[in-house]
Amino acid sequence: MKGPLFYSKILLFGEYGIIKDSKGLAIPYNFYNGALKIEENPSQEALSSNKKLKDYVAYLANLNQDPTTLVNFDMERLNQDVASGMYFDSSIPQGYGVGSSGALVAAIYDKYAVDKITVLENLTREKLLKLKAIFGAMESFFHGKSSGLDPLNSYLSLPILINSKDNIEPAGIPSQETQGKGAVFLLDSGMTGETAPMVNIFMDNMKQEGFRAMLKNQFVKHTDACVEDFLKGDVKSLFSNVKQLSKVVLNNFKPMIPAKFHDLWKTGLETNDYYLKLCGSGGGGYMLGFTEDIDKAQKALSDYKLEVVYNF
Repeated sequence: MKGPLFYSKILLFGEYGIIKDSKGLAIPYNFYNGALKIEENPSQEALSSNKKLKDYVAYLANLNQDPTTLVNFDMERLNQDVASGMYFDSSIPQGYGVGSSGALVAAIYDKYAVDKITVLENLTREKLLKLKAIFGAMESFFHGKSSGLDPLNSYLSLPILINSKDNIEPAGIPSQETQGKGAVFLLDSGMTGETAPMVNIFMDNMKQEGFRAMLKNQFVKHTDACVEDFLKGDVKSLFSNVKQLSKVVLNNFKPMIPAKFHDLWKTGLETNDYYLKLCGSGGGGYMLGFTEDIDKAQKALSDYKLEVVYNF
């Protein structure tokens, strides 16, 4: 047995801000994917994934009995398949901010949800919000509190524009200039990050009035402007806003940036060869980079592995 593929995602803009109603923009990233599988002779990795799935299925069984949950699963079939050794075969790196748990949640919903909302029907705002709420409840097992956006992105495999918590829609993004020198890239920090501790630091900071004001007046302002520039294809304005956003993050989100990257971050801002920002919650995993000249950025960051995800 092999299920359909579910892709990783990249939240281009909106990390942390979407908790406080900033805009956000998430795009599927087809380089990584995962699928549910059952094999005759499972590898060690498959056995380990199956063991984790058992814990997750126990969590879903509780969710199934909760009358407030918006979803029901075919638990009998799910339990049977997991007992038969089903696992999630995934190339998506875990703890890297590209949605490894989101793809698993999407795959489980797709295969076992009763009366599921399908990708082929007319996706009204109500349906999108219902899916997001279902996925938030399903993904909370992995992160504590989840917005449900990662699985939504993986499930629909469409760019998603977040206007606010209650207003999300599929977005058309400008088609890529394959020969363009400008690029969005992933920079591998070489270490994994844990989402929950980072979110806890953020929530603690939110208790301070100064931090809340910075978030609203600087972080959200530049995030919203970046989303609008990107969707309009206004590259000049986008880079100006990304630079401001990168500065704000360096000054106010230091714990989320691995210490050995603080100088690299600063160098980008000083030389304008590239600008870095968080990819997901930070603390490790990938960082996102924006550059107007990918050759310059690659030279400046020659010690690191870059993966281009979008060309301007």
